[in-house]
Amino acid sequence: MEALGERDYDVVLIDLNYTRDTTSGQEGLGLLAQIQDFDARLPVIVMTAWGNIDLAVESIKRGARDFIQKPWENERLLSLVRVHAELHQALRRARQLELENRLLRAEGMPDFVASASSMQLVLELISRVGPSDANVLITGEHGTGKEIVARLLHAASPRARMPLVAVNAGGMPEGTFESEFFGHVKGAFTDARTDRLGRFDLANGGTLFLDEIANVPLRQQAKLLRVLETGELERVGSSQTRRVDVRLLCATNAPLHDEAKAGNFREDLLFRINTVEIHLPPLRERREDIPPLAGHFLARLRTRYRKQVDGISAAAMHLMMQYAWPGNVRELEHTIERALLLCTGEEIEPANLSIGAGRAAAPSLDNMSIDEMEAMLIRKVLRRCDGNITQAAESLGLSRAALYRRMEKYGL
Repeated sequence: MEALGERDYDVVLIDLNYTRDTTSGQEGLGLLAQIQDFDARLPVIVMTAWGNIDLAVESIKRGARDFIQKPWENERLLSLVRVHAELHQALRRARQLELENRLLRAEGMPDFVASASSMQLVLELISRVGPSDANVLITGEHGTGKEIVARLLHAASPRARMPLVAVNAGGMPEGTFESEFFGHVKGAFTDARTDRLGRFDLANGGTLFLDEIANVPLRQQAKLLRVLETGELERVGSSQTRRVDVRLLCATNAPLHDEAKAGNFREDLLFRINTVEIHLPPLRERREDIPPLAGHFLARLRTRYRKQVDGISAAAMHLMMQYAWPGNVRELEHTIERALLLCTGEEIEPANLSIGAGRAAAPSLDNMSIDEMEAMLIRKVLRRCDGNITQAAESLGLSRAALYRRMEKYGL
């Protein structure tokens, strides 16, 4: 089992008995069950010296692809292994092709530029986990593309034709949490003038994406856990239990394992939401992707703004490669957009970027609206705090939820 976790195999050949004087085959059947739980598509061939047809039939019922009796004929053994291995390889290629086709067919899917070596594990996990129903926890700093990964996972799954419902869990007031997630019936509270479907109902049969899951209050975490464990919920004001079928994807920039140890996040909920964890590295750790990402954003944005800017100068690209990008890919996109609007030539120059040595003069407060000043202040504090929301909120005198609402409002 340890070996299966370390690399891919095309076929597994197992015995049914390992302990001296044990002939029941239960050891092998137990291992077969473990392999099935790990990867039900991996072909397993069982072998036994006892010629017990009933045991062989039982192993086939439990998921084995074939069996061979000892002493075996080498030719037959090699033939079985070769046939099942080649079939497994063909099916794996077909699944990969289907995944690529799904991603191409998916409407509104974002381009995912990820050629850096540090992103290869991310791509592999999306490919492996996407077609399953496994709950996935996506971690990484702000602006690394966690929602894009969630959309890719949904598009690669059998639920792709059903809804993907995205919720900013961090910005949801605690007083409306249950109504927002589970829905309510008319008259449940003062403003409940009609029945309302919750986010779980809206995502039924599809995928629910909870961004900033670390900011869900502890009291509400217990209610969320119950729905995930049972698949059942009651709308606010109703005693009728409803069943929902939802795949859960969550995202956070917080160290959830540390939060769980500190008692700020339920450990049982953490186990429930991170069947698989996908970590997105910050842009400073995948600098090879800066040129293709910048080129991608420029190509898309110049079409939107109808500007004849053909490229990025070598000096501007050098400056971008040296910059730390505390806001990650999102900051890069905003930087290219701003540079495109400021550019008067055929190429974006360092002075257009407003980063590092090419930073333009600070805008005059006299010509800025209150919203623009607030957005500028939040951006500066976030950079000073290296994207740490808790520290930034404390510096600004805001709650985390209030800061998230403002960040969403200003696209930060």
